[in-house]
Amino acid sequence: MRLLTFSVIALLASYASAANVTPEEALRLRDEVREMFYHAFQGYMQHAFPLDELRPMSCTGEDSLGGYALTLVDSLDMLALLGDHQNFSTAVEWLGKHLRFDKNKTVSVFETNIRVLGGLLAAHLIAKDASTGMQVDSYDDELLHLAEDLGRRLLPAFETPTGIPYGSVNLLHGVNDNESKVTSTAGGGTLTLEFGVLSRLSKDPVFEIVARNAVRGLWAQRSPLGLVGAHINVFSGEWTHKDAGIGTSIDSFYEYLLKVNMNSAMVVWPLFNSLQAFWPGLQVLAGDLEPARHTHKAFFSVWKRYGFTPEGFNLATSSVQPGQRSYPLRPELIESTYWLYKATRDPMYLDVGRDMVASLQYGARCPCGYCHIADVESHIQDDHMESFFLAETIKYLWLLFDLAVGGNNLVEKGPYPYIFTTEGHILPMTSEISLVDEHCTYRGSFCDEVSQERDTSLPIDPSILNSTIFHERSHNESWHSCPESEELDEDSNLSGELHAPLKGLCPGFTFHQRLGISPQKVSAEKKKQDVKQERALREKIVELLQKSSGLQTILLEDKRVEFKARDHVQLDTEDLLHVSNSSVT
Repeated sequence: MRLLTFSVIALLASYASAANVTPEEALRLRDEVREMFYHAFQGYMQHAFPLDELRPMSCTGEDSLGGYALTLVDSLDMLALLGDHQNFSTAVEWLGKHLRFDKNKTVSVFETNIRVLGGLLAAHLIAKDASTGMQVDSYDDELLHLAEDLGRRLLPAFETPTGIPYGSVNLLHGVNDNESKVTSTAGGGTLTLEFGVLSRLSKDPVFEIVARNAVRGLWAQRSPLGLVGAHINVFSGEWTHKDAGIGTSIDSFYEYLLKVNMNSAMVVWPLFNSLQAFWPGLQVLAGDLEPARHTHKAFFSVWKRYGFTPEGFNLATSSVQPGQRSYPLRPELIESTYWLYKATRDPMYLDVGRDMVASLQYGARCPCGYCHIADVESHIQDDHMESFFLAETIKYLWLLFDLAVGGNNLVEKGPYPYIFTTEGHILPMTSEISLVDEHCTYRGSFCDEVSQERDTSLPIDPSILNSTIFHERSHNESWHSCPESEELDEDSNLSGELHAPLKGLCPGFTFHQRLGISPQKVSAEKKKQDVKQERALREKIVELLQKSSGLQTILLEDKRVEFKARDHVQLDTEDLLHVSNSSVT
């Protein structure tokens, strides 16, 4: 293993920060990051494909998740962003012919969803659309068919009384008899975006329903303060780990800056972990720019101290947390740097990006790719490269510098605005993946109660598309108790109006029926009444939370909140968005 001392990295970072990044240097850095991508991608293709991931030091491969060419799937939309039509089309065609999920493999529901399902859906939407410039002529929806097959293999995980899925599922046999009934909050609550898009593309609402039901199942178990814990029993709904926070096991579901106990709000674990570094980016997406600057500065100070962010840094002792000394090439702080530069155009964030490139190049580069850092103080390398390094870490670095030189890519100047999933996959905000009642949400326009009830098949006023007013939207769904079994039959047309999912299970029903899917329409008057009730409930929650321990927090259940920040900052990945006014200074 190669050992690169911290002093060398610190010297390089200090030298890199001596002057602001010029336009010429930004162009050079963008091209350097592009070379970093191909060093790792070609290393994977030559030495590890079709195994899941590359071992970049020994130049071998390993099946780390499910044995389905994971790194290739995770890299697809990055190839599209780079405009690499040859490699993108070759990868799409190979996957369409060879990728299969009928394997006797037990896989993580969460990781499979964000990496594989999200990667397939993003690539499908790019490959089929001529306006992206990356259309694959021979493509015939193969990736969508694979995504639907994978989604159905994950569905048995949701067969629980709470609706919260098991953490793992066997792709061939369903849930194992000895599968743990405890799952993480992130694992159960970070499915709505990918599953929602899959429902809308496949015309089968079951995927979106189970994902929403999982979020509601978690939300129903919140504490009196409106907080959720980190791990939960999917059968009893009992929290097995009651610490709330924004890091491991909960990061992509529920955002608070410091870890607090879900019942008392007492700080019980004064630990920064690297997953928390996504928080400044979330603050940007909420339009909370000044707190985002302060938070980012605090997190980046840890990076500057070691050349990387350790998995754990103890705030009380100002030292690396024992047993959490590694940096596995995580993207979160780089992602936040991109969002801050996108919103502010402050060149300081280009300087930050330059430091990050220097650290990765001189500390993590290996013969065939980029290695995990086993210890951020000694910089000893570890022979692993997870697929998210190409899907997120390199992607956000490249987007940062490409934006600095004009942003000529699909995200910045493509035919649609894009949503980034939690794995960094890009999904276009088109009418194809929106429900009829949500057109105004996806167009970024103001929708009051009247406009929500209008005939949305009519043309939308183009001036609305540039509106600077962003308001919260509500999905017009209604709650129902278990219907009589004869109300629905197996061959019912499931493409009609969706009713909200049922609590628990309705014995004797089909899987669709137990989830409350009905082709019947809900009246406009009923929808209007539901919207008013939901708003009243939300206002009450806000009032209670603002009185609780001084927390100035807005928690919205199953709502999408859109905020305006400079340069049309895009929505983040979560359908459930929590916005906090607190920050680290």
